[in-house]
Amino acid sequence: MTSANPTFSGLPIRKNPFFCIPVLALLDTLLIELLNHKAFTLGLSPFLSFVRQHPLALLVDFLLLMLTLIPAFFLRRRAFWYTLVSALWLSAGAANGFILLNRMTPFTTADLTVFDAGLETLPNYLSTNYIVLLAVSVVLVAAGLIWLLLRGPRCNTPRKQRLVQGVVSLAVTTALLCGGWTAAFRTEQLSTVFSNLAFAYRDYGFAYCFLQTWLNKGIRMPVGYSQAHMQQLRALIGKGCPPEQAQTDVNVIYVQLESFVDPALISGLQLSGDPAPNWHRLKSEYTTGTLTVPVLGAGTANTEFEVLAGMSTRFFGPGEYAYKPCMLKNTAESTAYDLSALGYATHAVHNHRAMFYSRNIVYSNLGFEDFTPLELMPKLQKTPNNWAKDEYLTTCILDALDSTEAQPDFVFTVTVQMHGSYPDVYVLDDPAFLVTDLPDNLDPAQTEYYVNELSETDRFIGALTDALEARDERCIVVFYGDHLPALNLTAAQMQTGSLYETEYLIWDNFGLPQENRPLTAYQLSAAALEKLGISQGLLTRFHQTCSNSETYLADLRAIEYDLLYGRRYLTDGADLYEPTDMKLGIRLPEITQLLRSEKYTYVMGSGFNGYCKVAVDGEPVSTKYIGPNMLRVKNSALGDDFEALSVQILDKHKELLAEVTGDLSLPAPDTGAAAP
Repeated sequence: MTSANPTFSGLPIRKNPFFCIPVLALLDTLLIELLNHKAFTLGLSPFLSFVRQHPLALLVDFLLLMLTLIPAFFLRRRAFWYTLVSALWLSAGAANGFILLNRMTPFTTADLTVFDAGLETLPNYLSTNYIVLLAVSVVLVAAGLIWLLLRGPRCNTPRKQRLVQGVVSLAVTTALLCGGWTAAFRTEQLSTVFSNLAFAYRDYGFAYCFLQTWLNKGIRMPVGYSQAHMQQLRALIGKGCPPEQAQTDVNVIYVQLESFVDPALISGLQLSGDPAPNWHRLKSEYTTGTLTVPVLGAGTANTEFEVLAGMSTRFFGPGEYAYKPCMLKNTAESTAYDLSALGYATHAVHNHRAMFYSRNIVYSNLGFEDFTPLELMPKLQKTPNNWAKDEYLTTCILDALDSTEAQPDFVFTVTVQMHGSYPDVYVLDDPAFLVTDLPDNLDPAQTEYYVNELSETDRFIGALTDALEARDERCIVVFYGDHLPALNLTAAQMQTGSLYETEYLIWDNFGLPQENRPLTAYQLSAAALEKLGISQGLLTRFHQTCSNSETYLADLRAIEYDLLYGRRYLTDGADLYEPTDMKLGIRLPEITQLLRSEKYTYVMGSGFNGYCKVAVDGEPVSTKYIGPNMLRVKNSALGDDFEALSVQILDKHKELLAEVTGDLSLPAPDTGAAAP
């Protein structure tokens, strides 16, 4: 007669860690990899290919996860530890699976550094009901963990025996992991080189790749790094300055186009019309070419950093964001600093939150004098996916140009309208463009939504160039896509043959010659400035003069390491740049007067939006946004005993961004005042 409770090594299987830990680790690993390979949407084929082609990588992933469960041997609250570790791994795996359904870049530890940004964009990806369900699930898991910690089962194994079991298990698992790790590297089933982060997760598995994004951070010291080598490199860069006379009377405008790709470059995609006529017209008349970018489907800030700083983010750890934490703590040579040294005023514009990717801090460390984010713009129209539309950016750019009279301007602009994710149901009532044919792996609803949003951004491109053409100022505009959209595209479907190539276009209104050539994002700024004869800045000169060198990439890595992490031999140990005293906004709201009824006080003025709050002695009070010319507060919120009223601009997390004052003396109540 068999026992109802079979045993293993003399103990019940359900309580024996020698059985529980491997089985739990295996189940967790398999579920995580099913999510990692999108098995619940694409079927089992990608997962089975991973198992067949990279079995040693799967073994390493399993052993890594099991190693994190081994501490249970030392504890009496083993059930708590099993649950805690499994919950953490499965949460990370689920986050990765969800992210891969909405963008092409997997979940990394770098995403935890921008966790606040991720939470902010969550409503753009999940409905309110799903967010509530997610929050309830988190609360239930947390409650279960607390119960297990306080009231859960305890192991009765003596302490000495637990210690021996733990040490032996830890040693055996570590040895197996080292052996599997070595075998996987020797058979090229694992690598530390992640030339394509998405492919690395696909080929090496989640646990190993996620660990690499945690351990492999920053830029490692290059082989042969020394003061002598860097001084030799500095001398080489100094010899190659272009002889042209710099044209420093030209306004320089960069426009980074969110998720922009010319639909004509996607093989097999046919539309009812051309959604990008302005882009196509400008491509035929001005300098253009392919642009190799470091990210796919997401990671806007890394392309942004490469363009502004002239540095490659590929030398950083896999999946790492240069803005966090590196640029939160450091300044770096940038296009803004370089042009500022030549007398330019420097402006940044983005129709999204100021604190997204910490731009409100990073832009100061990159040399910008002012930054106009969403909170300093009028109430903008939104897409069905809740991103701000791009059309108002023309006004913002013109405001920046008008803000200076005797200076040329550098305006760096980041759009957001085409940001993913793209709805997989039809949400446009009367789309201007229909999808008539497309590859099987593209979703028709998502593609239709994307091309119609792209058509509106294309109209912004046309409106901006038309407005600049009408100005009596010489201007150059550098348009470029930051990465391909998250539409499940494949390299074979792109006419460029790559998922890491977008396009750039350099427009001007004074007859620069047309020069078409491929560039990388970190070369773009140097190439654009070279058209103006500008060679200001060490990295600008390096890209302009050394790009054909056999040691170009190795030298670039050495320069980046020296300036950001090394001893700064290139600058004689000095930090050449100080953070700017950056102000937020060029056109701030204006306050003209107060009107008062028996119940309400009305703050009258211009430029108000939903982020504006009336403040009493510096403390914001409940404010009703009526329109761009009026805010309303209850008289009871103001009281009669105060020293000053102001209007504060607060972000969605109540952080103070700017504050304006005006003639806010409180009038007597007017019972005839309008009461909207």
